[in-house]
Amino acid sequence: MFRSTAAAPGTFPTTSSAKPSQAQMAAGPPPLLDLPSLQSASRVLHDQFVKDAQSVPELGDMLTGSGLQSSAAYSVYPDDFKVPFQKRRLVPIPESLFQHYNTTHVATHMGLMPEIDRVWISIDHNLFLWDYIEGQELSSYSDQPDVITHVALVKPKANVFIDEITSLLVLCTPISVVLLGVSVTNIPGPSHRRRKEIKFYATDMSVSTEVEMTSVAGTNDGRIFMSGLQDGNLYELHYQEKEGWFGKRVQLINHSVGGVQSLIPRLGSTKAEDRIISVVSDLHRNCFYTLTAKNAISLYRTHGDKAVQHIQTLSNLYKAAQDKAPGSPALTPNTFSIISLHVIEPGRSQSQYGVQLMAITANGVRLFFGGSMAGSYRQLQLLHVRLPPPNLIHPDEQASRIRTQQATGYSLAHQQQQPTSRPYIVSGLDISCYDAGSTVAAQPSDISETDFLLCLAPDLTRIGSLGQIHGPQLQQAAYSGMYGASQGPSRPILTEHATLIPIPGRTWAMAPAPRPPLAAAAVTPPDCPAPVIINELATQFSEPVRQFMILTNAGLTFMVKRRALDYLKDVIEDFQAERNPQRLIEFRDSFGRDQTCAMLLAIASGNTFLDVGEQVGLSSSTVSPEVAAVARQAFYDFGERPIWAERMTYGTSEGSGSATFSGRREGLALYFARLVRPIWKAKLVKPGSLGQQEPNILDDVLVVVQKNLSALKELLDRNPAIFNSATGDHTGARSAAFSEQEAWKAKQASVGQLMALLARTIEAIFFFLLLTDYKIGDLISQCDAETQKTLQTLTFEQLVTEQIGVAASRALVNVVINQQIGQQISVDTISSILQERCGTFCSTDDVMLYKARENVRKAAESRNPVERQNCLSESLQMFTKGARILEFEKLQEIAGDYQQLNYAKGAMELPLHCAQIFDSDNQGRDFWYAGCPANDPRTDFWQKRKHCYDLVLDSLSVFEKRCESTKQPGTVASVYDDPETVRSHAYELAFASDDEIFHSTLYDWLIDRGLADELLEMRPQYLEAHLRREPISVQKYQLLWQFYVKDGQPLRAAEVLGALAEATEFDLSLESRLEYLTLAVANAKSHPVAVGGRHETALAFLTELEEKLEVAQVQLELYHAVQHKAKEPGEVGAKIKVLSKGLLNVTEMYQLYAEPFDLPIVKLSILHVSQHRDENIVRPIWNRIFEDAIDDVEPEVAADRIFSTVVPLGQRFYPSEFAFPLRHVASLLVRFALANKSVVLFGWAPRILVQCGVPHAEVWDILHEMYESQIPPFNAQANVQHVSSDIAVLLNDWLEDVKRPQSSAARAEFPVYRIDQALDQYLSELEPSRQETKSLYEGVKRQLRRYW
Repeated sequence: MFRSTAAAPGTFPTTSSAKPSQAQMAAGPPPLLDLPSLQSASRVLHDQFVKDAQSVPELGDMLTGSGLQSSAAYSVYPDDFKVPFQKRRLVPIPESLFQHYNTTHVATHMGLMPEIDRVWISIDHNLFLWDYIEGQELSSYSDQPDVITHVALVKPKANVFIDEITSLLVLCTPISVVLLGVSVTNIPGPSHRRRKEIKFYATDMSVSTEVEMTSVAGTNDGRIFMSGLQDGNLYELHYQEKEGWFGKRVQLINHSVGGVQSLIPRLGSTKAEDRIISVVSDLHRNCFYTLTAKNAISLYRTHGDKAVQHIQTLSNLYKAAQDKAPGSPALTPNTFSIISLHVIEPGRSQSQYGVQLMAITANGVRLFFGGSMAGSYRQLQLLHVRLPPPNLIHPDEQASRIRTQQATGYSLAHQQQQPTSRPYIVSGLDISCYDAGSTVAAQPSDISETDFLLCLAPDLTRIGSLGQIHGPQLQQAAYSGMYGASQGPSRPILTEHATLIPIPGRTWAMAPAPRPPLAAAAVTPPDCPAPVIINELATQFSEPVRQFMILTNAGLTFMVKRRALDYLKDVIEDFQAERNPQRLIEFRDSFGRDQTCAMLLAIASGNTFLDVGEQVGLSSSTVSPEVAAVARQAFYDFGERPIWAERMTYGTSEGSGSATFSGRREGLALYFARLVRPIWKAKLVKPGSLGQQEPNILDDVLVVVQKNLSALKELLDRNPAIFNSATGDHTGARSAAFSEQEAWKAKQASVGQLMALLARTIEAIFFFLLLTDYKIGDLISQCDAETQKTLQTLTFEQLVTEQIGVAASRALVNVVINQQIGQQISVDTISSILQERCGTFCSTDDVMLYKARENVRKAAESRNPVERQNCLSESLQMFTKGARILEFEKLQEIAGDYQQLNYAKGAMELPLHCAQIFDSDNQGRDFWYAGCPANDPRTDFWQKRKHCYDLVLDSLSVFEKRCESTKQPGTVASVYDDPETVRSHAYELAFASDDEIFHSTLYDWLIDRGLADELLEMRPQYLEAHLRREPISVQKYQLLWQFYVKDGQPLRAAEVLGALAEATEFDLSLESRLEYLTLAVANAKSHPVAVGGRHETALAFLTELEEKLEVAQVQLELYHAVQHKAKEPGEVGAKIKVLSKGLLNVTEMYQLYAEPFDLPIVKLSILHVSQHRDENIVRPIWNRIFEDAIDDVEPEVAADRIFSTVVPLGQRFYPSEFAFPLRHVASLLVRFALANKSVVLFGWAPRILVQCGVPHAEVWDILHEMYESQIPPFNAQANVQHVSSDIAVLLNDWLEDVKRPQSSAARAEFPVYRIDQALDQYLSELEPSRQETKSLYEGVKRQLRRYW
């Protein structure tokens, strides 16, 4: 419909069968908040804030930064299509006053008091205040007799009047000045509008004067300045609460006569006859200005209580203006007359000069003054001369032209506009006003009973960077603002709309209409990039239009400053009438695609600020369905396609790109951002009275923002295909180019994120309004300290998009629900409202939790056990379903409630379920299985699990204590309350859990409480794994081998005991290790032969254990041998300590202990257990043993020592040749006997060997070998005969042993024949002198004959 060369072809599809777009799907809140997507969309809004802050420069920057000292660039249109102002309505003067004014010759004056919505009219000594909002209501004051010539409204000084007095009326008469107190109260007015009710208070403050006062101005601190009509001096009306020694209660001070402290020499000061004609207060900068009849401007600052400082006077301004605009016909001495001064509000520009004052002359020349800091004050200077428009069209001619004629504007001062047949030159301006960059001035017209209003306003299409086809003039670089754009070499030239508007009557006064409270509250928050005040494109969606009030003798006319939104609405209505899209396309080209799309969305969705009535913003707009439909279609057609910019990486086949979004997406982002700017970066609360927090954002602001956001969302929901491509745009993803697909994907993703943020924002506003209804200050005070601290700095953006906002909102909802539960109010109503209106702030899980808590409360109040059990069961089910969002602190409270109510099932199962939910990714579980390594990022998840397990254990402790406490006599508990039943049920539930980690925690807890034996009797399913799990401990191993014994697995018990005995990480004594090895051997021997087919393995293991036990026993013997040296300092003591703690092998014992400490017996033990056979080692050991026994003692003592030493060793080691070399020991015994024949009896040596356990036959063989050997010392006959005597004793003892009935020597094995033959040899070779030996031989021979 509105197709141009840049517009996307096709018609916006509106059929209901259109495929849902991503925007439509994103309209409903997702089950879980996608905070990264919300934050991405929020960054898009911030980008729009920055664009708005940078797109239009400050007024001062355009005037001082363009490089021109004067300018006259205007856009003048022959039709009223873009007329910047429009007469909205005329409120006539009340009939009685109007008739009186026209028919009597009395002194009358009138003026405006917009601060209290009044027009003041004086008729002689009577003062009337006309309520122009109400229409006809008048308030009057006539309690003074003099003719009133001037009236002003000022602020009162603090602590002088009663609190009800909010303003002062200053009444000037020719001979006095009177102060009248005024109180203002807002009350409901007609059509649901607010109006101000006023009351007068007599102050008894008046002062007589010889000079009539005029041009009264007040300051912020309540001081009142004025000028004398006759003498032109500067006066101050000083008043105070009481009379004082040094001052009257009220007095008039003449500052022009010795009362001014001048900071600079008044070389250029005005002459005495140059009278002050105007005083203007600058409330922004705490100073005031005066204007004299000869065009001199002075700057003053208050000083002290009664004095003022004269800062500066600027005179000869005509010459200064000529220097900046030489040759301009508008600057002539005869026409250069300044009619008024206007304060310009401070901007955010960081330029060297800031514009702060504007002066306007009778022929429309505007002088802009600014200053730079000089010491402690600003030095004013003329910065720029703004010449009047040279080609204004006479209103008569403009009205006669047809609307469709081409505009003549968009030209600079140096370019000639299309000539008009009747250009109008302003020359007699006598009254003016200024507001937010717009100037209105009045002069008498050439039409009877009519004034002309010169209306000037910035032309944003010529000075702003809006993406329009024709950019701003001389704009060579991005506008430099506060937010990081680079400094350009030049600034745009100020271009303004200019028009003349006729107004009936003679103008008496004019003033900007006061901004409604809604506009004052909707300012940009401090931390948000703010647009300049003249950039109404950025504020037109969230603030009412600006208006000017023109007071004439015909009444009060309201002039509306038209916005681009108003132009566009008129253009659409014009299109409806003529069906010509040309003006729409021109508008798009003038304001840019994105700006136009944003405004079309506002119209299509019915933005509440489209109308210009008093209640605009709070009520719905009156956009007709036809206008909305045209706007919707134009939004689609002007939106164009997104574009994909590919960026290839050099040297690779890979690339990346970015999307240039369509106008539809940019328009949505821009409109969305402008709607939420007043609240987005604003803090939610601020400190209030009584130390509590109070809302920082007005409810009305939130309601309006929500209304417009909801209308936008409704529009997009009703038209899901508005962001889709039309049927003919492209043939679909399969045939579209890759770049086009990527661009559409990027656009759809971004739109989806914006739609999700839109829905979330609407819910957030409702949520905050609900909190306000519940007194948010009280709610915050009931939160924990950390949440309170968070809320004090939380912004609306953070509430919507950040995790801290989610946490804070949940905390506040919990407080609200707690209030409801505490007041025994059902939570169904509040939870259903929350879920319906702000589901992302109160999900299904939240509602589940609230209802569960209500069930717990019902259970606590119920006296019926069955009903109570049902409520608790329902609460557990609900808590379990909502556990995903349950915070641990709340879980702790719930577990405590279940404990109090003896509800074991809830106290056990809910924390165990939460342990799984809190560690849904099993990172904590994996951390536990990995052995809980240090500095692991999974620690937090494990801690969450453990906290839940601790709650279960705490419940078990509580139930245990209740069982231990004695019951009160005479009371019988129900089955639900019986402590023993509750405790048993709790343990049953705990052991029934399939959570291995919890079981491990539970086992540790039970073991610490001394219940290990009971645990071993139960042998639960995870106990074995728990006892085997790292880190191991002595206690775990001890329990584990006992577990295996009780479980009928003795071999496994032996394995555990063996491992425990050898474990080096435990500080066990040597005796303990020996004990564990002994137990291991015993258990290994208990292993059944046929179990598991492990018999051979078991035997090998048993053998290994027995060998280790033998070695350990030797080590214990070694330790006892050296234990007396354990306390010796140095290496010896340290070595013995090591010996007492761990198990050593035989090599270590021999080399480190037995050898260094010279322990022969220990050496023999080591050789014995190691079965190491080495004659070169063992024989010296025995030699040493015999040497030790013989050294330094008598033979008799030595014989006893040898006996007491050899017999035990023989009994211990025989028949081990490794430790008891029999022939060598026998040789040592016989040699000792031969060496001590006089002491040692015959048979001493063989009898020792027999007591060692050596059989008689083996001893006889050894002695016989000696007898026959002929090897020294057995080559001497005496020694041979001695050996023969030993043999005789041996054979006799042997025979006697065999003869005993219980003898261990077998009678059948006795070698009778061999002995008999040997006896013959021994007797034949025996010396005759050895009768005793001979008798023994013969006795043996006889017995052989007798018994065998």
